[in-house]
Amino acid sequence: MEEKSSELKPIRAVYAVLGSGGIGLAIANELGTRDKNIVLIDKDAAKVQTLIEQNLNALHGDIGETEVFTKFALKYLKSVFIVSSDINANKKALDHIKKMAPDVLVVTKANDYPQKEELEAAGADLVVLPSKLPHKSIALAIVQYVEKNTSVNMAKALKKLIASVGDGKFAIIVHNNPDPDAISSAMGLKEIAGSVGVKAEIHYRGNIDHHENKAFVNLLDIELDQSTDFEASDYKKIAMIECSTPGVNNMLPHDTQVSIVIDHHQADIEEIKAEYVDIRPNIGATATIMTKYLQDLAIPIKTDLATALLYGIKVDTDDFCRNTDPSDLIAAAYLYPLANHDILSKIETPSRSIEEIEILGDAIKNRDIRGSYLLSNVGPIHNRDALAQAADYLLSLEGITTTIVFGLGDDHIYISGRTRDVRINIGKVMQDAFGADKGGGHSLLAGAQIPLGVLGGTKDKQTLMKLAEEVVVKRLLSVIGIQKEPS
Repeated sequence: MEEKSSELKPIRAVYAVLGSGGIGLAIANELGTRDKNIVLIDKDAAKVQTLIEQNLNALHGDIGETEVFTKFALKYLKSVFIVSSDINANKKALDHIKKMAPDVLVVTKANDYPQKEELEAAGADLVVLPSKLPHKSIALAIVQYVEKNTSVNMAKALKKLIASVGDGKFAIIVHNNPDPDAISSAMGLKEIAGSVGVKAEIHYRGNIDHHENKAFVNLLDIELDQSTDFEASDYKKIAMIECSTPGVNNMLPHDTQVSIVIDHHQADIEEIKAEYVDIRPNIGATATIMTKYLQDLAIPIKTDLATALLYGIKVDTDDFCRNTDPSDLIAAAYLYPLANHDILSKIETPSRSIEEIEILGDAIKNRDIRGSYLLSNVGPIHNRDALAQAADYLLSLEGITTTIVFGLGDDHIYISGRTRDVRINIGKVMQDAFGADKGGGHSLLAGAQIPLGVLGGTKDKQTLMKLAEEVVVKRLLSVIGIQKEPS
């Protein structure tokens, strides 16, 4: 059994808890409430089996032996909690981790002050002594300490990397047709760059069509470069914000070497090649992540930036009704008194374009309802943001739990999906139907864009749209598990 498990790929975990006694379990449970990726290690095989039966990621092994550390990937770890009752094993584990992963934050426990001093000298970031407090209270204090220090260390590492640009050029790339979350987050990163004397440029491709987004950019006088001749080789460092893979819904060629990736969408970390990667899919908006960076670096947030970040959070969380994490609320509470609420009011109440109204009308008229699922083909479009608006609106119809609206652009089919069915992960549906490089998003909202290729030049848009509809609907219904009705 042990030989078979040793052949498995090392587990990818963000946090490792070594020792599953009272404090160890309390720490694991506290981390679990924050959707953390955790692995527990214990030398008691029976206890490990019980933990596994409780759906915990547990491994059998002696933390005093280096072999146990081959069972999980140290390079993904942010923090390790060494809290077994065997102090000598704790010392050996600390020594090994500090040699193999010196940047990992380590919390361990000791029985007395001499042991505490010894462990601190060996590199422990925090040493916990025995206490009469409940394990849950101790665990909460430890986890809060770790989160704060990890956050500050990450922010400092990001600032240091940006500072290395010096007098060179620094590009910040946002996804095509950027939304307020992407734009405001890019503004935040530009502010960090400015704090170390680095000049940054924000680049995007596509259009900003949504009327609220246009008002957002105009009222806050945001500097954006709608690039048509961007050359990656001109820049010493490139950052990607609200996107994570070059060439996937962004202007960069697929083989572009990027230095920084910051996003809140689900992604395969192993596929992302960058010096600095911060992807937090549990967070509702990248603007929340950027706000925390600015706080941790003690960079004052000016009124326009606070207004932009607050609006970015509000939009991506649908006013805190969708994919919202407590950290989104904390960031918004911090930004609220700093923001210009007169400008926010003007941004949120712009006039509607005729095309937006027409697309909504077409989405209603062309709706195809299969149980609680609604699909709609709106035909040729210029404003792809209107698809998301239509998908949101149609989700309010009685009996509908999932909406998918798609339209035909010049060279892509654009798709927007929404759901309030907790059994459906619409982001995964888009990925499975069209590929991870063409579709994705969150569990409740997602999108996809399918290149038309050589068919893009076809003048008969009606015929092309009928062919596209056949493919789109067939793939989506197949992934969802609904049989398409014969024509």
